[in-house]
Amino acid sequence: MSNSSKRLTRDLMAARIAAEFKDGWIVNLGVGMPTRCSDFLPEDREVILHAENGVIGYGRNATVAEATPYVVNGGAQPVLLTPVASIVHHADAFAIIRRGLLDVAVLGAYETAANGDFANWRINGRKGGGIGGAMDLAVGAKQVFLLLEHTTRDGLPRLLERCSLPLTASGVVTLVMTDLGLFEPTGSSFRLHEIAPGFTVDDVQQLTGAPILPTPDLREVTI
Repeated sequence: MSNSSKRLTRDLMAARIAAEFKDGWIVNLGVGMPTRCSDFLPEDREVILHAENGVIGYGRNATVAEATPYVVNGGAQPVLLTPVASIVHHADAFAIIRRGLLDVAVLGAYETAANGDFANWRINGRKGGGIGGAMDLAVGAKQVFLLLEHTTRDGLPRLLERCSLPLTASGVVTLVMTDLGLFEPTGSSFRLHEIAPGFTVDDVQQLTGAPILPTPDLREVTI
C-alpha cells in the first residue's frame, strides 16, 4: 500500500452502490450502512425506496429540524417522503418482497463468499439478534447488493471462499461494495471491477480470503 492509499468512507461506499440503481427500480435498503444510500439517489432516475414497515417511496434522511417520529425507514431513522410515497400495512410491505417485486435489496453483512452466500444476522458466541426480514429480502429480491467493510476490527477478511457464520441465504449476492472496491462473486473468486485509490490488486488480495480477479478495465472507484 502506498502513502496515498485510503479506504473509502461509508458515504462514498453508499454513493457508489446507489449509482447502480436503474430508473424505475424498487429498492429496499437494509438496516445500518445501506440506509445511507437514500442520500445519494441518482437525480436523473426515479427510484422507489421500500421499507418493511410500510413506508414506500421515501427519500433522503431527514435533518433534526425535518424529522418526525411518524415517518421512518426500516432502521427507524427519520426520512422524508417523496411525491409518490405511500404508507401501507406491514403485511403489504412484506407481500411486495415475497411477490418478487423488489429489483434489489441492499444489505449489510458480516461475511460473504465467492459463491454468492452471505451471513448478516449472527456472530458465533454473541447473544441476541435474529434473522428478521433479511431472509425474505435475500430470497425475494431480484438482486442482492452488499455493503460492508472489507475486514473486521481485527483485520480478518470478510470476503471469503466460504462463509464461517450461519448463512442468511446462499448463492444470492450479485454485487459487493467494500471500503476497498466494487466486487462481483463469480463462484470461485471475486471479480474486482473498481478499486479504492492508492491500493493495488495485491494489496486487496492480501486482505481477502478468496481469490481476486481484476477485470481488464479495472479502474479506481468513481462516483
